[in-house]
Amino acid sequence: MSDFQYETILSELRETAVRVITLNRPDSLNAMNRQLIDDVARAFDDANADPATRAIVFTGKGRAFCAGDDRKVHVHPESEEEARELVVAIQRATRAIVFGGKPVVGAINGWAVGGGFEWAINCDFPIWGESAKAFFPEVSLNLFVTGAVTSLLPALVGLNKAREMLLLGERYGAADLKEMGLAWKIVPDAELLGAALEVANKLSALPPLSVRAMKRVLNEAAVSDLERALRLETEATVAGFLDPRTTELLKQF
Repeated sequence: MSDFQYETILSELRETAVRVITLNRPDSLNAMNRQLIDDVARAFDDANADPATRAIVFTGKGRAFCAGDDRKVHVHPESEEEARELVVAIQRATRAIVFGGKPVVGAINGWAVGGGFEWAINCDFPIWGESAKAFFPEVSLNLFVTGAVTSLLPALVGLNKAREMLLLGERYGAADLKEMGLAWKIVPDAELLGAALEVANKLSALPPLSVRAMKRVLNEAAVSDLERALRLETEATVAGFLDPRTTELLKQF
């Protein structure tokens, strides 16, 4: 189970039992189309089910980790059923990252925007390149966040800072993110993947049973209710997708 193929993802198992999952739409700054969303969920599900994989590095190819929703291919859902199916797919990717048994080291390069920022926050050990930047544009686009960040973000940065980030959509550099606790480490851009692999190698050498248990218990104990957050986010995001104003704002963004 060591070799997996995806349309928009590269998945490589290293000799140290570390699997590197790389978003592979560099010409679009790894922006999220439906294929990428589905591939992320599948790649993490496959990695978590693979006995040869002991730890995961999550990164993006090219100049960005993930630039959020792909505005060029955005299609306004025509029904609540279609909108809900899309949002459930987005949340499925977060479930695979957060609830999967393998520890995830993020190697966050370039821009992490919207859903890409959410995936960075979903990582257990988020390491950011020193030039990386991030923000949440969702509210300004008549949308809502996903990725359980309505629960994770207040737990990490506090409620007031979470309000600032989610409602005002301010842009933050890696140093800002380190200060507020969203970046675990910052390293020079050229050293990013090496630093992530070093941490992942240490994790892969630990007993997998205790690592899996620690990840699960920490997430369940530290954050109030991730499943409830995912459900509430889904309803709010579906409502945003169904408003025609959303498509107008996305095209202007």
